[in-house]
Amino acid sequence: MLTRRTPISVAQAQAKIAAVPLTAATEVIPTAQANHRVLATAVLAPYDYPHFRRAGMDGYAILADDDHDFPKEFTVRGEIQAGATWTAPLRPGDAVRIMTGAFVPDDASKVIRIEKTRPVTGQENKVQILTSESKTNITEKGTDGKKGNVILDKDQELNPGGLAVLTAFGIDQVTVYQRPRIAIIATGTELLAAGAPITPGKIYNSNGLMLQRLIEENGGIVDFTAQLPDDKNRIKQVLNEQIASHDIVITDGGVSVGDFDYLGDTARNADQLLFNKIKQRPGSVTTAFIQDHTFVMALSGNPGACFTGFYLYVEPLIRRYQHQLSRVKKVRATLAAPYNKTNGFDRYLRCTYQENNGHYRVYPNGINRSGSLANLQTTTCLALIPHSTTPMEVGTETDAWLLPFK
Repeated sequence: MLTRRTPISVAQAQAKIAAVPLTAATEVIPTAQANHRVLATAVLAPYDYPHFRRAGMDGYAILADDDHDFPKEFTVRGEIQAGATWTAPLRPGDAVRIMTGAFVPDDASKVIRIEKTRPVTGQENKVQILTSESKTNITEKGTDGKKGNVILDKDQELNPGGLAVLTAFGIDQVTVYQRPRIAIIATGTELLAAGAPITPGKIYNSNGLMLQRLIEENGGIVDFTAQLPDDKNRIKQVLNEQIASHDIVITDGGVSVGDFDYLGDTARNADQLLFNKIKQRPGSVTTAFIQDHTFVMALSGNPGACFTGFYLYVEPLIRRYQHQLSRVKKVRATLAAPYNKTNGFDRYLRCTYQENNGHYRVYPNGINRSGSLANLQTTTCLALIPHSTTPMEVGTETDAWLLPFK
């Protein structure tokens, strides 16, 4: 049934999604599995780090009272390797051979690097120190973190460096935000299964793999995918099943106004319809609604529109479940090459960009039809071509959105 839809702007659609309250659950996971997970609580240092005085280089540890009148000879009382300790007191004229990272005796005031010493001929327990050091070459206890202080704050996305920090403090598990569980449902009798022979009137489901990887890049978990023919009852059954068990359900196709586009009816009867038409090209039929506390994002089946809709609406939503901002960076840019098409809605053009001293230039990236996908590999930004009856002139400044993954 053809039903009239009232279009809203992209900004209004984004605001409606952002206004929906989310429940961000947490979980405790091993630190070894926490790369790119987001901390839900601050991490406090369980002890000083380092928790012992540590040598910054190979050399000889000496007393403060002996740090003068060089060159002079010292008696070498022993050697401290990394991992060893030393409890004997140093006496005037004593030195201890010490390795990088090793424990420094409490009474030593400085480590003289090995390059500033030389052996004393015929006396294995003697060393001549030629000159002093401007620095102690000792990392004192608690230099990197004091016990009880915050070492990693909440809402930080962990990276390999952060994992090193946690491991150094002996922290083997962390509390993180759960990643949203997402189902992808592609609809269309025209869709072929992977590996099936190509036949007239049929196409492969290129959007399915693209959406799955885009979701995973942004922290979501895809644990259900389906490819369904245009069967209203089957689509309704699968959609309801996945709404009951997921945070987000993304549908791909079946959202326009054709005889087999069933998502429109579902959206109109949902608990909360956010929007079912947007003043944009491509993807004006993009639809969003809430059903049983689950977000349903109905994206266009056209690859270009699906790709654009993901970055405009889905990416910030997935990030928000993890208390993170969108990685898409909005900038002002100049149209650097012609784009002659006009449209009654704003167009979000797939482009590439160049940056020079903070100024961005955007270039239309090949064929930009909604159903085209040849430029998806090389698109690095979206650029706004405002609705108009005349083409936008080269050199005109506009908004652009730099995409986080290339």
